[in-house]
Amino acid sequence: MNAVLRLSFALLLAPVTLFAFDSGSDGSDGVLNPNVDTQVPLPDDGVLQYSSINIPSGVTVTFGRNATNTPVRILVSGDAVIDGTIDVSGDDGAPSSGAGDGNAGDDGFPGKGGPGGYDGGFGGMASTDTSSNGPRMAQGGLGPGGGIPVTQRMERTDCYGSGGSFATGGQNNGSFCGTATSETYGNPELQPLIGGSGGSGGKGMTSTRGSGGGGGGGALLMAVSGTLSLNGGVFAYGGRGGDIGSNQNDNAAGRVGGGGSGGAIRLVATTLEGNGQIQATGGRIGVFGNNNPNWFGGVGRIRLEAETFLRTAGTSPAYSQGLPGGVVIAGLPVLRITAVAGVPTPAMPTGQGDIILPSDTPNPVVVQIESQNVPIGNTVSVTLTPPTGPATTVTSNALSGSEAMATATASVDLPTGNSVMLASLSFTVSGAMMKRYSHYTDGEDVVSVELAASMNGATQTRLITRSGRVVTVDAFGAVSG
Repeated sequence: MNAVLRLSFALLLAPVTLFAFDSGSDGSDGVLNPNVDTQVPLPDDGVLQYSSINIPSGVTVTFGRNATNTPVRILVSGDAVIDGTIDVSGDDGAPSSGAGDGNAGDDGFPGKGGPGGYDGGFGGMASTDTSSNGPRMAQGGLGPGGGIPVTQRMERTDCYGSGGSFATGGQNNGSFCGTATSETYGNPELQPLIGGSGGSGGKGMTSTRGSGGGGGGGALLMAVSGTLSLNGGVFAYGGRGGDIGSNQNDNAAGRVGGGGSGGAIRLVATTLEGNGQIQATGGRIGVFGNNNPNWFGGVGRIRLEAETFLRTAGTSPAYSQGLPGGVVIAGLPVLRITAVAGVPTPAMPTGQGDIILPSDTPNPVVVQIESQNVPIGNTVSVTLTPPTGPATTVTSNALSGSEAMATATASVDLPTGNSVMLASLSFTVSGAMMKRYSHYTDGEDVVSVELAASMNGATQTRLITRSGRVVTVDAFGAVSG
């Protein structure tokens, strides 16, 4: 018995390493120490919990997108050494019309977004119809800053796809071709954590379809309780628009798609050291034969947080800096689309092929919406990104039920093909609810809330205080403002 008591006492006195910042990792995924290029499959919630990380020089770690395409959230209870590469970049659009991959079946296909990023748009179809909004029109890039496709002058050979936006706007032909720069979004603190948006597809011409847009860069949070030593690279590039082969007649081949925007990189640690590369730039537009427009998707966002900041190198784009912030909160409002035309959405929607309706389904279809912790009586905006052309928005009827659980419906005309829906709403706050949300605003009363249900199922929340301050949070705990 005495031996047992002495052993227990010795364990109580064993030294414990205490860090100024706690990532919250329970270490359940063990040590990440690959010796070859490795793709890590993401769990359903996108959270990986390591005890330590060591990625050696010459080794690249990527992540397989999960069903809901969540961002990558890496929590480390000890130290992390990145001498190799972590990459959450978006994919390039597929080349078209003999541009090089030998697969005519993927002509017009867009690039996938990196984990937490959004896909590019499909290229327009081959057609002799040159009318605006005709079959030549490409699909817009997905995401809040998705590239806007050409909407005018479908006969012109010098109108191309548009880059996706994020921290800066994507580049394009401009108003001459009916395109416009999509709006920028997000904030320097990367709270909530959200990836880059896809570039639009290129319009079709008489003989071949346009190429697809590049995917947006993914979204990465790495939270390290100890020291994060970055000597290699962390990348969240936007994908390139698909190329068009040079063996095609200039007046007959489809046009090229735009590049995806750069993604999001947020690194948090007690100590951040090392001058390795950190980049989240946009992808360029596709190349058409010898024609090489110098247009790009917008840049992404980079956020570096540490108690002790030893890094001296810059990033591309430039980073914002601060002390470590929290990574887990709960109890915020929830908004989601639950069914379309009576067909339930899956528990974990992906934004691609979640619901398949018969071709003879009559328009308009009913979209069913559900909210939690939202006052009844508010309406919801439903934005539809069709297979071709820009997005449209309709408004639901008023939410009914209770604040704890309410429902609403909206009527939407669905075009043929794969469309994507997003839901959003805003509401004013009064009484006890002002104090409930003040937990996230350093005690300041909240007067209004804005919600957006992204296509991957996550709800983004913006809290607006009495003084006009905006605090953005997500269900995982990103808090800013």
